[in-house]
Amino acid sequence: MKRTGSSILALNVGSSSIKFALFVGADPQKRIFEGAIERIGRPDAAFWVKDEAEADDFSRPVKATNHTRTLAILIGWLAKRLEGERLAAIGHRVVHGGPVYGRPELITAKMIAKLRGFIAYDPEHMPEEIAAIESFRAHFSKVPQVACFDTAFHHDLPRVAKIFPIPRKYEKQGVRRYGFHGLSYEFMMEELASRHTQGGRVILAHLGSGASLAAVDRGWPIDTSMGLTPAGGVPMSTRSGDLDPGLVAFLSRKDRINAKQFNDMANFKSGLLGISETSSDMKELLRRAARDARCAEAVAVFCYQVKKTIGAYAAALGGLDTLAFAGGIGENAPAIRAIVCDGLGFLGIKLAEGKNAANAPLVSAKSSRVAVHVIHTDEALMIAKSVARLLNHRIKK
Repeated sequence: MKRTGSSILALNVGSSSIKFALFVGADPQKRIFEGAIERIGRPDAAFWVKDEAEADDFSRPVKATNHTRTLAILIGWLAKRLEGERLAAIGHRVVHGGPVYGRPELITAKMIAKLRGFIAYDPEHMPEEIAAIESFRAHFSKVPQVACFDTAFHHDLPRVAKIFPIPRKYEKQGVRRYGFHGLSYEFMMEELASRHTQGGRVILAHLGSGASLAAVDRGWPIDTSMGLTPAGGVPMSTRSGDLDPGLVAFLSRKDRINAKQFNDMANFKSGLLGISETSSDMKELLRRAARDARCAEAVAVFCYQVKKTIGAYAAALGGLDTLAFAGGIGENAPAIRAIVCDGLGFLGIKLAEGKNAANAPLVSAKSSRVAVHVIHTDEALMIAKSVARLLNHRIKK
């Protein structure tokens, strides 16, 4: 299907998947299609697309043995699918902007060189993201490419929240709290604004395979749970969240674990999976919890740490006006929201059971002093919006 208007392609490259979506128009932008190649490197890898023309929907197995192969498959399909499209730009989600990037920017060779320097911050995501940027720049050489940084939302955190209590020389090397899920948080704040409730003291909870929380005071981010890397904060599907730093030396002495092995353990074998010894999927853990104490404990630990963080951020904010849940768990698990909010009545939080069970947009009771929202976050749309705003700003200049 050919269109005369300019389109924006949004890309989200993860460690085991590549998601994409095409948008056209402006304010509001219309999603033309979306899809993903998932389970990269596994024999059950799949390529699916959901198109505005339902006849073009498909889901099929694919030999996505690694990211290089996956990029070749995706770019080949997109080249045919986008034939006749006037592509205005391609927006890339980039996990880490380091200490340099605090807003979306056009990608240049100089930026790519700087991004390579950030691989040490996040070796699980940055190499694949840089490879994707280079592949798309090579195959769509006349199309502007824009980097949208997941750390940008938190770029100007107050120093008291940003600085780690370690020798200052490490801060000069870029070691500090960066925070992540910024695209989701930015979308959540815009959605709250559309619901006329974005002001005041807000806690945002993006709870999914990766999970984090952020405190926002009158539109200004003041703290967030993830730190230098996405492994910090609350427990996640396979990530540990915050740990006693002495654990590194302890496991080195006891089990002779080196830095690489510790990183692998903390990122891929911990969190819900590590505690339950069963699954990293919250839906599966909730299903098993009644008959498996390990699964029940994994759920309890996750909810306790999220609840504790909400309490801490309410203290940092000096009170709370709005709490918003997003992410696969935050949007679709009423039981988790109920457990997290249970006991937070002293903050003014009270859920309406029926609305919460239905995953309604507003799940707080009428008597609740704090508005509790459920938001279907959309990082792809946020990428497209950010790219459009950048292009419009450049045109106006």
